[in-house]
Amino acid sequence: MSLGHRLLLSLPPETAHEIGLAAVSRGWLGTVTVPERPVESFGVRFRNPIGLAAGFDKNGVAIGHWHRLGFGFVEVGTVTRHAQVGNPRPRLFRLREHGALVNRMGFNNEGADALARRLEGSACPIPVGVNLGKSKVTALEDAPSDYLYSFRLLAPFASYVVVNVSSPNTPGLRDLQQTEALRAVLSPLREAKPETPLFVKVAPDLEPAALEEIADVAVELGLTGIVATNTTLGRPGLGSGVPEGGLSGAPLRPLADSALETLARLGTGLVLIGSGGVMGRDDFHQKVRLGASLVQVYTGFVYAGPTFVASLLA
Repeated sequence: MSLGHRLLLSLPPETAHEIGLAAVSRGWLGTVTVPERPVESFGVRFRNPIGLAAGFDKNGVAIGHWHRLGFGFVEVGTVTRHAQVGNPRPRLFRLREHGALVNRMGFNNEGADALARRLEGSACPIPVGVNLGKSKVTALEDAPSDYLYSFRLLAPFASYVVVNVSSPNTPGLRDLQQTEALRAVLSPLREAKPETPLFVKVAPDLEPAALEEIADVAVELGLTGIVATNTTLGRPGLGSGVPEGGLSGAPLRPLADSALETLARLGTGLVLIGSGGVMGRDDFHQKVRLGASLVQVYTGFVYAGPTFVASLLA
């Protein structure tokens, strides 16, 4: 671990995140050499199957630089139709002894219009996914139109789009994972731009029957695939005193892997993107063995630093 990375980890988590993101966006971290592991999925070619998960570069400010750290793709967002400041600070916490993070950011972002302007003027040499969420000011019953606005605006700049109905930090959002509500959100998007690869991101806390229902809706509507998974509200093996919010990192891995395995066993043909608890090479390879075509990282990257992708592909 470099001195600079150690210094970042000594700062408050959100401060470190802001400084780290600024460093990436300015190219200060240089270029990391990684082996080529090209894959093709849903008609898109990736230099390797490892991507940066949504949540790190919400506003796409470093869109032209993530390839320098070895990433095969990047997912920006979660972005909402309306700009929003998110939840009060502190809202990001490290659990270093557990290899975990807890966040209750609340979809802080500059809004869909700002992201569209940034993507339109960007040149990114790797595929870019766009992760969409519901604005906090939008009533749950109006969620379909909220998502549709962002989708129409951003789909032209995206290699794929992810509908996030599983963040634990927006009140009521996870209710949109229920069959009829999910169908109401996804159907207008599929009809608006049927050519756009479309995914839905699910929670790791769902029972297998609920995951199967979501997969059925995805197949029915012709979605491309499912991102498995978001963060968890559970606290597996952590005891009491853990801050409220979505838990990511090593403790999430068994839940995320279980959801991924459940979805793969359904044999639907949906493309699966594995996310949750990738802290090293074994975790990455396990996602692939369980059925993931692509794998996303976040917490492991925070703790390991700029050479993380290279270490996974070594």
